[in-house]
Amino acid sequence: MTIQDATAPLRRVYVRAPEAGAPEAWRDYGWRAAPDPGLAGEEHAAFRSILAAAGAEVVVGATPVPGDPDAIYAYDPSLMTDAGAILLRPCKPGRRDEPAAAEADLVAAGVGVRAGLTEPATAECGDMFWLDAATLLVGVGYRTNTAGVEQLRAILGPEVEVVAFDLPHFHGPAECLHLMSFVSPLAPDLAVAYRPMMPVRLVQLLEERGVSLVEVPDEEFDSMGPNVLALGPRSALALEGNPETRRRMEAAGVEVRTYVGNEISRKGDGGPTCLTKPLLRG
Repeated sequence: MTIQDATAPLRRVYVRAPEAGAPEAWRDYGWRAAPDPGLAGEEHAAFRSILAAAGAEVVVGATPVPGDPDAIYAYDPSLMTDAGAILLRPCKPGRRDEPAAAEADLVAAGVGVRAGLTEPATAECGDMFWLDAATLLVGVGYRTNTAGVEQLRAILGPEVEVVAFDLPHFHGPAECLHLMSFVSPLAPDLAVAYRPMMPVRLVQLLEERGVSLVEVPDEEFDSMGPNVLALGPRSALALEGNPETRRRMEAAGVEVRTYVGNEISRKGDGGPTCLTKPLLRG
């Protein structure tokens, strides 16, 4: 069992349900529109059911983060390693309470905490994923800075190569562009990606490692076509509404499940990877 294999079968996963009152701050957190609390709760419950049906134990966080609608995106505040969680430091000031809440929830679930980042580092896990057990890919941009990368390197030590890439400016710091906004692993040799947004060195690295790309069409990038959660090798959970990306993944031999996320995903720009923190794979 390992968590440093991003596409091994998902056995245990941490999520956070929408909190009452948090949606009221949607403008402050850059959401596209106000989520409907009742519908958001229903969507999240259905999302959890899909994860459970896929064979994962679903751990629902209970530590409140008042007034923070982004707290539903459990992926960002921590990085999971085989030696325990590393608590990150979100760039967005309104999200700075999330790592402490994640720590409380993870400890309650029996997950050890390995270390935490400190100022001036900023890092959000949406900017990183494990290419393999010894290689962590990190995007440097408006959410994750070089100090964050250096602190991660110091914590992970020589056993892990941390490969950093500069992310594109795109629409600037007001919008959330993460590394996983345009690439998600599907198997050790396969990823789904929107190639026009990818750093050249990342494209080259994936080619060198023998990783083929399922390419997302232009019209499905903004609707989070590249944001896909691996449930296992060539088994994925995707946001409903990207039919061509789904067709292309299935043509590459990927079994695709979908969920409805009009309230919990589309309005807050957070797909299935954002909504989950895998705790155990294998």
